[in-house]
Amino acid sequence: MIPFLLWLFCVFEVKGQSLISDPVEIKAFLDNYDIQAKVMWNRVVESSWTYNTNITDHNQKHMLEVQLVSARFVQEMYQNATRFNLTVMSPLDRRRFVKIMDIGTAAQTNETKLAYLNKIKSDMQTIYSKAKVLMPSGKSLPLDPDLINVMATSRNYDELLAAWVGWREASGAKMKTFYSQFVELSNEAVQKTGYADTGAHWRSDFETPTFEDDVRALFDQLRPLYEQLHAYARRKLKQIYGNDKFPSSGHIPAHLLGNMWGQQWDALVKELTPFKGKSSFDVTGEMGRQNYTALRIFQTADDFFKSLGMIPMPDTFWNKSLLEKPKDGRDVVCHASAWDFFNGRDFRIKQCTVITVQDLETAHHEMGHVEYYLQYKDQPVSFRRGANSGFHEAVGDVISLSVQTPEHLHSIGLIPTVGKDAESDINFLMNMALQKIAFLPFGYLIDQWRWSVFRGDTKPDRYNDEWWNLRCRYQGLSPPVYRSSSDFDPGAKYHIPANVPYIRYFVSFVIQFQFHKALCHEAGYRGPLHRCDIYNSKTAGTLLSNMLKLGSSKPWPEAMYLLTGQYKMDAQPLMDYFKPLLEYLRQENGNDYGWHPQCPTLTPGHAARQMVKSYLDNFDPQAEIVFSTDAEVSWIFYSNITDYNQRQMLNQQLVTAKFAQEAYTNATRYNLTVMSPRDRRLFIKIMDIGTAAQTNETKLALLNKIISDMETIYSTAKVTMPFGKNLTLDQDLQEIMVNSRNYEELLAAWVGWRAESGAKMKQLYAEYVELSNEANTFFVFLFLTGHADTGAYWRSWFETPTFEDDVRALFDQLRPLYEQLHAYARRKLKQIYGNDRFPSSGHIPAHLLGNMWGQQWNNLGVELTPFKGKPSLDVTHEMVRQNYTALKIFQTANDFFKSLGMIEMPDSFWKDSLLEKPEDGRDLVCHASAWDFSNRKDFRIKQCIVITAEDLETAHHEMGHIEYFLQYKDLPVCFRDGASPGFHEAVGDVISLSVQTPGYLHAIGLIPSPNYDEQSDINFLTSMALNKVAFLPFGYLIDQWRWSVFRGDTTPDKYNDEWWNLRCKYQGLSSPVPRNPSDFDPGAKYHIPADVPYINLKLFCSYFVSYIIQFQFHKALCDASGHRGPLYKCHIYNSKAAAGTLLSDTLKLGSSKPWPEAMNLLTGQYKMDAQPLMDFFKPLLEYLRQEDGDDYGWNPQCPTFT
Repeated sequence: MIPFLLWLFCVFEVKGQSLISDPVEIKAFLDNYDIQAKVMWNRVVESSWTYNTNITDHNQKHMLEVQLVSARFVQEMYQNATRFNLTVMSPLDRRRFVKIMDIGTAAQTNETKLAYLNKIKSDMQTIYSKAKVLMPSGKSLPLDPDLINVMATSRNYDELLAAWVGWREASGAKMKTFYSQFVELSNEAVQKTGYADTGAHWRSDFETPTFEDDVRALFDQLRPLYEQLHAYARRKLKQIYGNDKFPSSGHIPAHLLGNMWGQQWDALVKELTPFKGKSSFDVTGEMGRQNYTALRIFQTADDFFKSLGMIPMPDTFWNKSLLEKPKDGRDVVCHASAWDFFNGRDFRIKQCTVITVQDLETAHHEMGHVEYYLQYKDQPVSFRRGANSGFHEAVGDVISLSVQTPEHLHSIGLIPTVGKDAESDINFLMNMALQKIAFLPFGYLIDQWRWSVFRGDTKPDRYNDEWWNLRCRYQGLSPPVYRSSSDFDPGAKYHIPANVPYIRYFVSFVIQFQFHKALCHEAGYRGPLHRCDIYNSKTAGTLLSNMLKLGSSKPWPEAMYLLTGQYKMDAQPLMDYFKPLLEYLRQENGNDYGWHPQCPTLTPGHAARQMVKSYLDNFDPQAEIVFSTDAEVSWIFYSNITDYNQRQMLNQQLVTAKFAQEAYTNATRYNLTVMSPRDRRLFIKIMDIGTAAQTNETKLALLNKIISDMETIYSTAKVTMPFGKNLTLDQDLQEIMVNSRNYEELLAAWVGWRAESGAKMKQLYAEYVELSNEANTFFVFLFLTGHADTGAYWRSWFETPTFEDDVRALFDQLRPLYEQLHAYARRKLKQIYGNDRFPSSGHIPAHLLGNMWGQQWNNLGVELTPFKGKPSLDVTHEMVRQNYTALKIFQTANDFFKSLGMIEMPDSFWKDSLLEKPEDGRDLVCHASAWDFSNRKDFRIKQCIVITAEDLETAHHEMGHIEYFLQYKDLPVCFRDGASPGFHEAVGDVISLSVQTPGYLHAIGLIPSPNYDEQSDINFLTSMALNKVAFLPFGYLIDQWRWSVFRGDTTPDKYNDEWWNLRCKYQGLSSPVPRNPSDFDPGAKYHIPADVPYINLKLFCSYFVSYIIQFQFHKALCDASGHRGPLYKCHIYNSKAAAGTLLSDTLKLGSSKPWPEAMNLLTGQYKMDAQPLMDFFKPLLEYLRQEDGDDYGWNPQCPTFT
């Protein structure tokens, strides 16, 4: 029915012009409208489908653009329609015109406001569809199917509470402001066509001026049946959860009904079935046993409609519908829905089907919509809708009334027999009532609430209060925890953000029983209504089809009359259907039914614990999105260094910093002293935001730009060698350092690299130090003090106030082993290059160690192997001979972790990692690194693999990081880190300690025999020492230098001098040529410019720590695996039940516990200990002492150049 004001507007809008009355022009307008409308609505639906099945910003933007275009179209059609004289038209044409002119919110002619209205609606749906809840288990769950499954299957009060509260915090609470803006804009739009408000516009669909009174009367008629069901359910639930969980007001806590909204209670059928031992009508288990699939569920529904002689689903339905939740990780709107694409041939369903009886029924319901579309597809566009919206909902449900009968379930083979006794009948009716009757007050109250909101009777500050007033009054359900006016629990129900009127469902739940009664009578059925199944009744199908074909071409009472012989909605068929159950419930309940109309009183303190939990639960989904995006744009830059990619990365870093600042600010509102230790630890990590604490965006942007620029200098640097070639570090210069034994060539590469990398970033580094210190000293909160400088911030990650002293003591314990190795290497290198190349101070020239930085000496294995002629453990040549590829190297590493029973690399790893240097000429950061994309499914390695034994070990190291990521991926975001930075580095290395053993290399076919004599053992240990022991002073000194720089003890003019003072003192290496203050040799090492938090390489001391604790780990894992020989001979390959389980248990902790606790879990010790390393190399140390005699050590001062 068109409102009177709208009718006046339509008739008198065109002033000074006579209205068109020519039947030819009227027909031409209507024909033209249909042609254009089909095209337009197809575009609208197609864009909406694309967005709903793949929620991205791009798809949202496109959908909103199309919605604006469609709004212009309907506005134009509306204006054109007002030129016609409605009074002279046939009733059918007039009805088409009225529908064309009823354009809803599209009446808003201000495109900015209309665009904003559409954007708000889309944003609310996005919030709803992407919301996830962090459960106490540590898993972050979406609504469909995970939280829905928790609510349906769990009977743990606290788990249900966590899901219930978490969902409302993650969805509704985030859209309250949006919703109040939506109400204002929606009302303004529909008022332009004469409606008082949006609620009045929605009610006009029912074309009945007494509609509000009519539905109230229906609800009052049905209330006694609901009250009895409520009383029965309450009594049974008290037996499960205890009386103390239920308020004295008679309400049921809203989270205990097996459904997120308490709208239908059929998930409780097992608990609420009156007569146990009778046949079950929950055929979910049987569907699983019969291997039902989503496709088969919909084929079953299609078969029902075909059995009635109705229209089968067309090919487009099967080809284009989305019947299962996609497995490709995209976000979708999972709420089941049916779609008409307005071209007469394309009809689809979108449903994330789960193999349950509930989804079998939902499939019939949604296919009922599609059947309606198919029946009226040849009507004019304006009539392609239900007689009213309740009719559309009822069509599928009237089919499901047959589908759920024991007779039908038996006929399709889902139950073995049909019980016909009274007790089986009561069980069946109880199952149906938990769906149909439990829903009635919910279906009624949602739009009672919205109509009040649209009228302005309920203001935004009362949204939540009025919501619960209605739920307590009509449903007899109450919130399980205190709900405040700042909550927005209505938004936790899909139809609120999706702006779908809901009274249609209440209407549908009434009239479907009218439809059912009429169709059963037509089919010739004369028994109890609840046992009727119209399957295979072509006469019933014909009657239903004839009504559906009308679409909305007739007022709904005429369609109702065609089907039922009645013009009004009538609840009596529903009451007749459930009459046996009502009699049973009255006997069972006696006088114990009903509830107080007011909600029980809950205090804010009741929810204090939940407030903390809610903050943490909401933080995680947001953090995942931000950090994942940050990692993605960084990956793009590091794997393809361009100015554009750098700008994108820097922009995202600002977004990430802003998110961290907001999270910090929000977290400071909570009292840490009253939290559980775990929650307090999470809050502290959230508030420890590093350089993101810099609130001056200009300075923060500059800091990020400097870091990126330094990394770009490093990654794009090339050296012009004496023979004229321009060489990059990876793999050209590295190959020279590894293979050349030409003193001058090595010198040219060494000097050239420092000139082209470090020297060009010295000024940048000084600026970086100043800005980084300023950011890291910014915040002070409670017992968290602002860090004195960046070095202090980095050391804080180890959570040990004596950390500097601890690592110094460890280094002193290890120094004798390094000194002997240094002496041995120096003597051998003198034999190669001559004594005159070595200073008298005892230092080794830094370019002669087979490595650009002299940090590991394993590339000198041939020269430094003590016993020549013994089998070599450098399996590089064998790997090449066996056609190893980068992929095979990583498959080998993956196989090692699999052999321990640990987590395999996921498909995304193999698909998205960059394992070889691209041949397309692009610049990239080749330094090997492992990446966690913070979304719990995307983990990658970036490494420019060369087929060498060294890169085989590096692959295991990097995969160790990935394994750590995989093990802790389901922890809260702030716990997704190593117990300390050193732990992360040690995990891969502890695997490589096994990988390098003769036993393992033999097991994978890279050496012929695992058995070696004592001399071979010394060769092996020397090889390991050149890798592990040679590194120790380098790993120690880099952060000694940086900490001094950050403290201000080493100023920019002394950067290079202090660098070499430390290298000479601790490593016993000296520069081969004079270095001066304008040089910046620290910057020639990747980790200095690469201050990149998400790669987690800032703290080089973590490598020093890892080189010690990996031997602690190795000893513990070897002990667990049953190894009893020398530690250096142990490999844990295939130790699944023992070593793998022990390591996995430690890794799963992430950083949720202080590292000493993780250390104790793995090793039985709380402290770092160098003794296992010393034990590992004990035979080598004894050998070296014999070889070196007194010829070891060096002057702590650097040699001078004349």
